[in-house]
Amino acid sequence: MRALADFIMRGRVQATLVVVGCAALPLLFWLSAAAGSLVFLRRGFKDASGVLAWALLPALAWWFFGEPRTLMVLLGTLGLAALLRAGQSWNRVLLFSIAMGLVYGVVLGSVFREPIEALAGALEKALPQMLDGLYQQLSVEERARLGSLIAPVLNGLIAALLQAVSVLALMLGRYWQAVLYNPGGFGREFQAVRLPLVPTLVLVVLMLVGPNFGPELAMLTPLCSVPLMFAGLALMHGLVAQGRLGKFWLVGMYVTLLLFMQLTYPLLVVLAIVDSLIDFRGRKVPPKGADNDSANGEG
Repeated sequence: MRALADFIMRGRVQATLVVVGCAALPLLFWLSAAAGSLVFLRRGFKDASGVLAWALLPALAWWFFGEPRTLMVLLGTLGLAALLRAGQSWNRVLLFSIAMGLVYGVVLGSVFREPIEALAGALEKALPQMLDGLYQQLSVEERARLGSLIAPVLNGLIAALLQAVSVLALMLGRYWQAVLYNPGGFGREFQAVRLPLVPTLVLVVLMLVGPNFGPELAMLTPLCSVPLMFAGLALMHGLVAQGRLGKFWLVGMYVTLLLFMQLTYPLLVVLAIVDSLIDFRGRKVPPKGADNDSANGEG
């Protein structure tokens, strides 16, 4: 990965080749977004605009053929990178990603409305078998309300996936920047990520209460969980860096996250919520640089 970062930063032509080439290839749009964020974080918008303008061409072409994800992730990642370069903390970047996820949800809801509604209809028909005897105990109104939540939740899940991909692309770009110009800088930034108590409580309320104010707001549940998930990952990395946990915990966490995401993901969210109350990393060892994560990966 360092070799690729070196190649990207070697010059404008090399950066353009990577950003445009990855945007043009299927399933590599995340790498294009990461490369674009590296150039943007290091050079700023003025120097990076030429490279990023070329990257928009294949992204717009994919949109024309009915695939909006390339353009969405590219622009979303660059928007988050702009916040980071402006000196905003990772906490604010993660929280702002929720607004970006809402935009993703609106776009996906309009572009993929028919496939999402078709999948939601199929799932609604399968609910009696999926919920077994519990579904039969629900009233007619409760069944109708449950069915109305399926499509927004599906839309929110897809948007949350793209939201997470955008954050991961930014993290990769930030990691490349630190590797080239400030070794270990990104690790210190990420290990210090901890969402404050008030924003965490707001996220929990939106996740739990949002669907009660309308089916469309059910999309907020997966979107609000993404910052908490990343905060849970940061907690684990921070505890390992402090020596309170062995490195095998990280290996086990990522393996189980890949194999049993439906179990590990909620656990990370819960850990982040509890950490906002207790602050595991700061109980015995004072946190160093917890608020000093705005140095653009170079200080």
